[in-house]
Amino acid sequence: MPRSTLLSVIESPAHPNLSTTYTQLGIAETRLSSMRKALATLKAQAFDYIVAEFFYGYSNNYAGVNISNLDVMLYSLQKYSPDTRVIVLVDKSERGYVDKLNEIFPLHAVLQYPVSAQDMERVLIES
Repeated sequence: MPRSTLLSVIESPAHPNLSTTYTQLGIAETRLSSMRKALATLKAQAFDYIVAEFFYGYSNNYAGVNISNLDVMLYSLQKYSPDTRVIVLVDKSERGYVDKLNEIFPLHAVLQYPVSAQDMERVLIES
């Protein structure tokens, strides 16, 4: 059976290190430190899952056209990897804004910090 693939986009220290959990579930993880790198990688390779942090755009260009740091990536997925399931990690203070994003781009799951290995395992097993 082919292994599942997962892209972790780690843009802050709050993103939990779940590499052990992914390995135990037979998922091959690619870890990147920026959305720019993730976008370049997505053009060359499709993933089964993407785990990324949600940051609402309060007073920057996101607040106009885009809702968050994830919008451009989610638009790209429609072209390059439409079957990828997106798991969003979010701080409690920004949880309400994820619903706006989910209306535009259906998300596989939204996990609120603190995210445990058990939380992620449940989401990955149920899919």
